[in-house]
Amino acid sequence: MEARGEGAGVQSADLTSGSGNEDEPVEDTTAQAVKPPEGRMKRIFGFEKEDFSSWHRIVCLLNRPTDPAALGIFRCMFGMLMAIDITQERGLSHLDYKYLDGAPICRFPLFSSLEPLPMDWMYLVYVVMLLGSVGIMLGLFYRLSCLMFISTYWYVFFLDKTAWNNHSYLYGLIGFQLTLMDANRYWSLDGLMKPKKRNADVPLWNYTLLRVQIFIVYFIAGIKKLDADWVEGYSMSYLAHHWLFEPFQMILSVDQVSVLVVHGGGLALDLTAGYLLFFDATRPFGIVFVSYFHCMNSQLFSIGMFAYTMLATSPLFCYPDWPRRFFARFPATLWVLLPITAPGPQPSSSCVYPEVQKGGKKAPKTPSSNTTPKVSQPRFRHKLATVFAFIYVVEQFFLPYSHFITQGYNNWTNGLYGYSWDMMVHSRSHQHVKITYKDGTTGEVGYLNPGVFTHSRRWKDHGDMLKQYAVCLSANLPRYNITEPEIYFDIWVSINERFQQRIFDPRVDIVKADWSPFRPNPWLMPLLVDLSPWRTKFQEIESSLDNQTEIVFIADFPGLHLENFVSEDLGNTSVQVLQGQVTVEITEENKNYTLETGQQMKLPHGAYHKVYTVSEGPSCYMYVYVNTTEAALQQNFTRLLGIQERVRNGTETEPLPPELLPLIATDDEGSEVNATDPVVQLFLRRQRRMKEVKKRREANVMERLNRFTVKKYYLLRRGFLMTAIALRNLAFGLPPVDQLTREVAFANMKEPLQEANQDGPLKEEAGHGEL
Repeated sequence: MEARGEGAGVQSADLTSGSGNEDEPVEDTTAQAVKPPEGRMKRIFGFEKEDFSSWHRIVCLLNRPTDPAALGIFRCMFGMLMAIDITQERGLSHLDYKYLDGAPICRFPLFSSLEPLPMDWMYLVYVVMLLGSVGIMLGLFYRLSCLMFISTYWYVFFLDKTAWNNHSYLYGLIGFQLTLMDANRYWSLDGLMKPKKRNADVPLWNYTLLRVQIFIVYFIAGIKKLDADWVEGYSMSYLAHHWLFEPFQMILSVDQVSVLVVHGGGLALDLTAGYLLFFDATRPFGIVFVSYFHCMNSQLFSIGMFAYTMLATSPLFCYPDWPRRFFARFPATLWVLLPITAPGPQPSSSCVYPEVQKGGKKAPKTPSSNTTPKVSQPRFRHKLATVFAFIYVVEQFFLPYSHFITQGYNNWTNGLYGYSWDMMVHSRSHQHVKITYKDGTTGEVGYLNPGVFTHSRRWKDHGDMLKQYAVCLSANLPRYNITEPEIYFDIWVSINERFQQRIFDPRVDIVKADWSPFRPNPWLMPLLVDLSPWRTKFQEIESSLDNQTEIVFIADFPGLHLENFVSEDLGNTSVQVLQGQVTVEITEENKNYTLETGQQMKLPHGAYHKVYTVSEGPSCYMYVYVNTTEAALQQNFTRLLGIQERVRNGTETEPLPPELLPLIATDDEGSEVNATDPVVQLFLRRQRRMKEVKKRREANVMERLNRFTVKKYYLLRRGFLMTAIALRNLAFGLPPVDQLTREVAFANMKEPLQEANQDGPLKEEAGHGEL
């Protein structure tokens, strides 16, 4: 794929001969050159249909000399963003938590034989990756730097499938592409050290591959969003409540913002962004739209450097010489620090140059000793680059739809998340996760805390990870006198606001269960898509409830049952059948109750019960409950707030009892500590946190910038100090334990604000989940 802007690069190459050497006179052949007039297709697309008339013409087209300026600027920005990403999303700042030596951790590599190195050596891996990214940014030892970056990046990437996402995959692809490109021909230290590389042409395929890659990211993401769940507004409906969409709520309802702006706007942008960026006439609009889109994404999601990386790719669609024209506007005194602004790069052996005609005869080649001769006939390297470009493009279009090959990785959604560009199409919520083990020798049955021996939660949705997790658990449980354990998982998931339902068969021992990457997963339960229309009914039911009543919608398969426990806090809980037939067993009473469609019964709190699906088809039912403890707590908070306001405005006529005196104290933290009543203590803590939240939201730009800077400083500080400790250990061995403890404690030092708030977030307090 080629944008119209490449014509500028071609003209520049044709008009100069060795212009990278400023001391050499340039032979001007433009007056005698015979150039055919540009056709309409050339003006729009940058190439003629005749360029595809033969293999020779295709090779010449993809190896056509193009200005290296835009590619060099992108290389610099990509390297800088990856250096930042390594310390954050790649995890350098908390690497010791992930790869602590000797810890019984269950890991999820792509290949089971792939193991992480010892922790200190993993720090060295990250140092190599970081140095590679810095080398890419500076254009220093460019090819070596690219190899350092991509070899360590893909190693870390394959080590942990739970960290996979689309943008991490994209980083690896771009790094691989840059390794094969001549991106160090502009604004690079390599160019300063080697004059033949400085300001030299690059072949057109360098731009083509990057542009096609970004086009695929947008367009395939749009194709994936043609899914009915996205079009109907179920995938990301919660985003409509974000403050970024408040301006739209001035003219639209929240539901309309969700369907029209969040989902409709996202679909339209993904489908059209690649085309808008491609053509000269629409490119300004495209850049504005995608820039607004990515700036919003940077605030909506925790996606690291992805938004900024996509912003850095947009200029690739512009004329390749745009940096020359842009930096030429700066004062001449700054040109020594800025990229080259002189027009016209020097020839490069990586390109195939057209033969310029002089008076009907071929012009002789008169290269100087300091410049590279122009190549007018494709060589083997040019043909190989063309073959690679075609294979890569076909492969990138094929991979998002290759799930019929790797069927073992398919669940309710196809394939391992990360290379399909199905970004944000599916949202999940987990209501119930139970891990049951059975001792293979004694038959003893017990339960495990979900997530034991692992830091990740993504194993809940992927059969391949669940298999790895079960095998890991079976290897660790014998340490606790559980021999030959059988592992069973009962995982309930709702995808895109559907019923909560089982994703895997709870009757199958996953340790011994069959799994293959190339065969469908036999213990995957089907998604009950026939029940999807119920989502409209869900909204009607939820809108009829008061603020204190909660509801959970359940769907289950015939022959299975759900065992549940009603907490003491849920004093008013009932189950109502929406479809099918169920039998409710109250465990303590040893009684069964059969319920048909539309019937309901109240469930005792503080007791277990089982709901059996006895109908021929799936059953659908809902739990309706009120957290009576939380409701009482909120009533007490309302009463305490009224007392506090009356005391402060002087309308309280009765003296306060001793346990309520902390309400009128001016020192929030002191009054919280002095409070003897637990409800008063929670109330004061809630008020203090709400003040902190309000202060953060109302902070001015400088306060926000200062908070951001301090946070990032301590994050980077920890990463680099722990890296220094690890490298010291590798070079000189481990120091005494006391010294190592002091060093790690010094690295773990947190910013003052964070140290002042070590008592945990409000959501961990009883009755304060809404904050």
